[in-house]
Amino acid sequence: MKSRPISLQRRLGVGLTLGLVVLWLTITLLIAAMLTKTLNKALDSSLEEVAQRMLSLAVVEILNRETPDLLQQVVALHPHDEYITYLVRSADGTPLLQSHAVDAAIFPAKPQLGLRTRATHRLYGASAVSGTIFIEVAEPLASRNQALRQSLKLLLLPLIFLIPLSLLGIWLFVGYSLGGVKTYRDALEARGANDLTPVAANNLPTEILPIAEAVNHLLARLRFTLEAERSFTANSAHELRTPLAAALAQAQRLRHEVPDGSLKERAIRIEKSLGELANLSEKLLQLAKADLGGFLVEAPYDLGQILGYLLGELSLEAKARVKLFLPEAKPVTSLVDPDALAILMRNLIENALKHGAANQPVEVHLTIEGVLRVVNAGPIVPAEDMQHLTERFVRSKTLASGSGLGLAIAQTIALGVGTKLVLYSPAKGREDGFEVSLKLP
Repeated sequence: MKSRPISLQRRLGVGLTLGLVVLWLTITLLIAAMLTKTLNKALDSSLEEVAQRMLSLAVVEILNRETPDLLQQVVALHPHDEYITYLVRSADGTPLLQSHAVDAAIFPAKPQLGLRTRATHRLYGASAVSGTIFIEVAEPLASRNQALRQSLKLLLLPLIFLIPLSLLGIWLFVGYSLGGVKTYRDALEARGANDLTPVAANNLPTEILPIAEAVNHLLARLRFTLEAERSFTANSAHELRTPLAAALAQAQRLRHEVPDGSLKERAIRIEKSLGELANLSEKLLQLAKADLGGFLVEAPYDLGQILGYLLGELSLEAKARVKLFLPEAKPVTSLVDPDALAILMRNLIENALKHGAANQPVEVHLTIEGVLRVVNAGPIVPAEDMQHLTERFVRSKTLASGSGLGLAIAQTIALGVGTKLVLYSPAKGREDGFEVSLKLP
């Protein structure tokens, strides 16, 4: 399945927001690494300072005792959480002085000097009195990690507001910046198939302006080519009408004047060929008119009356086979040009009469919603042929004569008024036949 195209505004909005978030996270990680290093350095310095201060006081306290090797614990003045604990020992590891909440298990069996890290604490050791008295200060690693987590939270917290605000701001700014592009897109989408006039390229970015100029240049070349083709088709068809009519009249006169026999049969074949050529000339003229566009009028009119007039112009044989069904509630009005509608319906009815079952009627339905349906009985058209029937000079597998332009002319007019032909075979509600339906504006 073909993926749905994504708008440029969405791509830029989501892409720039994600880029900003990734950049913020990258900077946060760098700051976290720097902060961890700085925080550890500052806290290690604090451990050293506490150890040196406490050691000088501990030495005085221990030397002034009556029993120096007796363990003494400092009593807290009031209950509190003690993040930094210390233990003063002799060189052999005998405890001499300790803080009130110390856990001796976090310290090694014998005192050690300098900074080191154990499973749960950061330690610093120092000595005095010629290496006879040692102090070790411990700080829980959990407190350091907690301080680091709080710092990271402060850095990541703005993302909660940054992501939606950035997305909204980028979305609005990109939408404003692409205003000219959207206007240009809407102007292209609103155009009909026959509107080849230049498209106004106002407020377009410099990167897209050459595309707009190339589109207008292409439209101008296409308009010139189509106008030349239409002019040639219309002029050729118009110029051929008079000599074809004269030749057809001569062939008909010849058919009546010659006796029965091979010459008369040849005259009949010539008359038939000239009739088909005259019909092709008429179809080409209609096709040229259909390509011109401009099929809408300002004032609506009653579709039922136009269809009634159109059926009244048919031959007696055709009138006997065509059945018109109109809504009884109220008249159905439309803005389609009556002449264009007449050409469209004439081609659809002629197609149904020519290719439908000869002993079955052709039904023309008009609904209150403005939907026109032309239905005929007959064999089912293969599905592989259905999609090509509205192309020019394309015919289904049939023995009936024709130019393959009837449905192409009708489709061109339908596209010119903002709708299109919808083909069904078998017809809706039937097991056979063919149906053409379109919704008129």
